[in-house]
Amino acid sequence: MKITLLVWRQAGPDAAGKMVEYVADHVSPDMSFLEMLDVVNEGLIRRGEDPIAFDSDCREGICGMCSLVVNGLAHGPDRGTTVCQLHMRSFRDGETIVVEPWRARAFPVVKDLVVDRSALDRIMAAGGYISAGVGGAPDANAIPIPRDTVEKAMDAAACIQCGACVAQCKNASAALFTSAKLTHLGLLPQGEPERMRRVVRMVDQMDAEGFGSCSNEGECEAVCPKEIRMSNIARMNRDYVKAVSRK
Repeated sequence: MKITLLVWRQAGPDAAGKMVEYVADHVSPDMSFLEMLDVVNEGLIRRGEDPIAFDSDCREGICGMCSLVVNGLAHGPDRGTTVCQLHMRSFRDGETIVVEPWRARAFPVVKDLVVDRSALDRIMAAGGYISAGVGGAPDANAIPIPRDTVEKAMDAAACIQCGACVAQCKNASAALFTSAKLTHLGLLPQGEPERMRRVVRMVDQMDAEGFGSCSNEGECEAVCPKEIRMSNIARMNRDYVKAVSRK
C-alpha cells in the first residue's frame, strides 16, 4: 500500500503548528497504525529530520497512552478500538489520512501529536479512590453483591483514561471519563460511604480544569475504545444534584 499522511507538526507548546505531508510506501495491510508511523519515522531519521512525536506504550489497547485523531475520529474508524490496535487494512491503497492530536483546551499540545493529559490525573486525585479500610481481596470477595451491580461497575472500570471522549466531544467534555470512574467506585459497597463527597470533588475538579459541559451528543460513547455507556453520565449528574442539595 501507498499512503499519503497529513500530520500535525508542532515543535512545542508555544510554537505555531501546521499540517505536513508525508508519503508512506510499501505499507503492509497487516501493520498497525503506529507501526506505520514507526516506519515513517525511521525514514525521517535516516534523512536527518525530526521524527513525528506521538504517545504509545503497551500497544495492546490497555494502557490508554495512544491518542491520535485519524480522519477526524479519535482512535480512527474502527469502533471499540484504540489507535494502536487499528490496522492499515482499514484504509485503501492511495488514501490520504489526516492525523491530529487530541484537541481540547485542557489537553495542551506538548509536541506534534503528544498532548498533556494530566488534567485527568488531577480529577482522579480529587476523589477517584477509596480511603476507608476495606481489607484485602478475601474480605472483598466475602461481600455479596448483585450480579447486575457488579457488571455495571466492571464495565465502567474498563475505562483506560485515554481521553478520546474529550477529543471527540465538540465541547471537550470529560463527563464520560469522570462518570465512569465515579460509577465503578460508587456502585460497589466499598465505595458507597464516600460516594456523595467523591462526586462533588471530582465534578468540581473537572470543571476547574476547563473541560466543557456535556450536551448529550453521544460522540464520546461512539469513539470510546471500551464502549463505555453514556448512562454513567446520567448517574453522575443525579448523584451530584443529590450531593449538592444536601449541603
